[in-house]
Amino acid sequence: SCSQLKSHRVVLEKNQLLRRPTVRKVKLYRSESKKKNSVAKGEVPVPLFFAVGVVSLAENLLVVIAVISNRNLHSPMYCFMCSLAAFNTMASLTKSWENLMILLADVGQLRKTGTSETSLDDLMDSLLCMSFMGSIFSFLAIAVDRYITIFHALHYYNIMTMRRTAAILVLIWTVCGVSALFMIRFFESFVIMICFVVFFVVSLTIICFLYVYMFMLARIHARKIASLPSGAVRSGRRQRWWGSSMRGTLTLTILFGAYLVCWGPFFLHLIIIMACPMNPYCECYRSLFQLHVVLLMSHAIIDPAIYAFRCTELRRTFRKISCW
Repeated sequence: SCSQLKSHRVVLEKNQLLRRPTVRKVKLYRSESKKKNSVAKGEVPVPLFFAVGVVSLAENLLVVIAVISNRNLHSPMYCFMCSLAAFNTMASLTKSWENLMILLADVGQLRKTGTSETSLDDLMDSLLCMSFMGSIFSFLAIAVDRYITIFHALHYYNIMTMRRTAAILVLIWTVCGVSALFMIRFFESFVIMICFVVFFVVSLTIICFLYVYMFMLARIHARKIASLPSGAVRSGRRQRWWGSSMRGTLTLTILFGAYLVCWGPFFLHLIIIMACPMNPYCECYRSLFQLHVVLLMSHAIIDPAIYAFRCTELRRTFRKISCW
């Protein structure tokens, strides 16, 4: 009968809706839009996005100004740190501007499918991809710089000259800018996600290897120093070694803990999108997308605290800047 056919059609439509993936085309680094008549899960208030963006912007901009203004900080290590802060500043500005556009679109001040809005949206996506790639590259450059400092201490200034440092920075910014532009413009979302996941895993593996290797070498050298004769000297050096080892362990724990906690959930989100887009259990994790983005943005707040605020020279420069 007609009623049976109609009810059967309704059941089929409901099943199709249940099987339909929540996101057809994933735009990287954007908060998923609110769905009408749905239960909000894992949604983050917009003011929190702005607060994280403003704090990270202020911190990283302060680091950039401090490194540029203080000649004592014009060294390879601080140049890479300044590059990291600059990429974080770009990410904070872009994400804050994107949230503002989303608010204007929700109140009807902007068209979501307009030509100029779409072009500006692609530009912001490119800048976000560039900033995230640049952050990882800068983080990797800092790890390599520390590796050279420990393993080639006598030849460090011959290896890491300012000219080579400038060339590395130009290469990082050029590669990140061109890659981000081409990925957003010409690549499909699935290909972009694969590239970012592979890039994240490879970079994390290299960084972990470098820091663990450096820590092991530091322990070996510290044991050799501790085994030297002379009781007072031996005891004093042993105490300094334990203090240095504990500080190094704490720093490494903070570095890797912050890196994994802030970046890991987002890249796991990308893996889940690729691996099980229709699984209801995966959908529960994907509903926390906004929280993952906040964690990703908060890494820009933690970076200056780890790399910059622990440095005495930078703290002096910060005090001078604040007195202005």
